[in-house]
Amino acid sequence: MLVAILLVLSSGLAHAVWNLFTKRSHNKQVFLWLIHITSAIMLLPLFLIELTRASIPTEGWLFIGLSALFQIGYGLLLPQTYRFGDMSQMYPIMRGTGALFVPILSVWIYRESLSFAGWLGVCCIVAGLFAISGVTQRRNAANSDYRKLLLALAVGCCITGYVMTDKMVLNWISPVSLIELSNLAYVLALLPAVLKSRGIRREWTANRSTILLGTIFSPGSYLLFLLAMTLAPLSHLAPIREIGTVFGTLFGIYWLKEKAGRSRILMSAVITAGILVIGVWGGS
Repeated sequence: MLVAILLVLSSGLAHAVWNLFTKRSHNKQVFLWLIHITSAIMLLPLFLIELTRASIPTEGWLFIGLSALFQIGYGLLLPQTYRFGDMSQMYPIMRGTGALFVPILSVWIYRESLSFAGWLGVCCIVAGLFAISGVTQRRNAANSDYRKLLLALAVGCCITGYVMTDKMVLNWISPVSLIELSNLAYVLALLPAVLKSRGIRREWTANRSTILLGTIFSPGSYLLFLLAMTLAPLSHLAPIREIGTVFGTLFGIYWLKEKAGRSRILMSAVITAGILVIGVWGGS
């Protein structure tokens, strides 16, 4: 379990880093496309070899297709979410939705289990995430604020969808091939907008270094999580991965100079407490 937790914590940090890069980019759709096209090209030969050698039943192809659809939705919605909202606000909502739904669905669908202390940890994480988001404050009553919150929730539902689906997909393909599947989904989803923008050269010139780093951190963050998924129950790991929200909040406050820093840092401590409870006492 300790190895799985360390993999998940590293995954959360890497995920927050590439989301920071995305938030700071000029054209977020082009930026995301560039970091995934490079990885897609590198992994494509291995992916094709594995598909030709693997014996995947019809059920497996259905799950693979469903995972790709959730990844496409994620790739389309994420740039729009960061276009309208602060990272320290949108990131917690996106990750918090998954932190809430994945453990519930894992217990229901995959017959996993969490102890009472584990569920208290989940509640701490979710409460902290949504307190950071500010969704309960009156200043979020404007239509534009509701729009960005709904976008963030939609991204969170896509995250929940592909995490739950990928648990099954790993029965037929390797974690590396699953990463390539998500790369291809992002590339196809964003290609029309990227071609229309004609901004590839401009984005590459402005953010070459972060694009190259994002090529490693984006697929790498999920690969670490997939590896951890083979070592421990998903209902335990999914909430722990939300430590990335703490990193994302700190990046937004100290790097991007976003507001409401003190309250969001306090709620980050609540999230961390929930993560520790799940990691130490989450087993039933």
